Amino acid sequence: MSLAGTINQYEGVEVDPTSLPESAVRFAELLPTSLQEWRQAGCRLVWLKVPLARAPLIPTAVAEGFVFHHSKPDHLMMTLSLVEDAYIPHYASHYIGAGGVVIDEQERLLVVSERYRRDSSWPHWKLPGGALHQGESLVEAAIREVREETGVETRFCHLAAFRHWHGYRYGKSDIYMVCRLAPLSTDIRKEDREIDRCEWMPLRTYLETEQVHEFNKSIVRAALADHHLVPGSLPTMSLPGKHEFFCHPAFEQARSAESN
Repeated sequence: MSLAGTINQYEGVEVDPTSLPESAVRFAELLPTSLQEWRQAGCRLVWLKVPLARAPLIPTAVAEGFVFHHSKPDHLMMTLSLVEDAYIPHYASHYIGAGGVVIDEQERLLVVSERYRRDSSWPHWKLPGGALHQGESLVEAAIREVREETGVETRFCHLAAFRHWHGYRYGKSDIYMVCRLAPLSTDIRKEDREIDRCEWMPLRTYLETEQVHEFNKSIVRAALADHHLVPGSLPTMSLPGKHEFFCHPAFEQARSAESN
């Protein structure tokens, strides 16, 4: 008897976590036999997802050569190379964030100063924004972050710029997407836990204020420029809520004309 698992298209075995026994003793009996069978079948590596409730099995897996790949609150993913040149893809390498450049009809920019900052002697004015949630689209994230931090409702206009930064946190890199948003409301109801100050600031004042970081000025200027990306559509990427595609407006116009 061996552990249940399926072989994926890369000749890797994905062990069924529901088949893992509760007893570490029983697991120690099944695992070596299973590994031998998978090697004989020509498999290249093993993916072992250990639920939190089966955590006592981890030392046994480590003793057989398994290493940690990644973890989540409810499980640990472990891997074992069955051949020397087995390729094991790295786990997620980036954080993704979205910020909103919101400018009203009076040429005022919506800005925030976070409560937790290194220097609290003066406001550190920046754009409202934050990290994407699991499964959330870029458009949804930008609109949500602005709403949560400022109380202002917006609609998405276009993608203006993005910044790629290595060594951001815990050895991971960061991609920050800058979105131009149009305000649907102007009343501010700031989020008090994270945001110290929030206001509509004259755009020119923001761009001329010495205390505003040059990076923040640059991304606002980028949002004001004519060169930007808009949501597009592709026949092969048409699942709502799963795919996002951004392109130059001319490309989307040409593609639409061809389809008509």
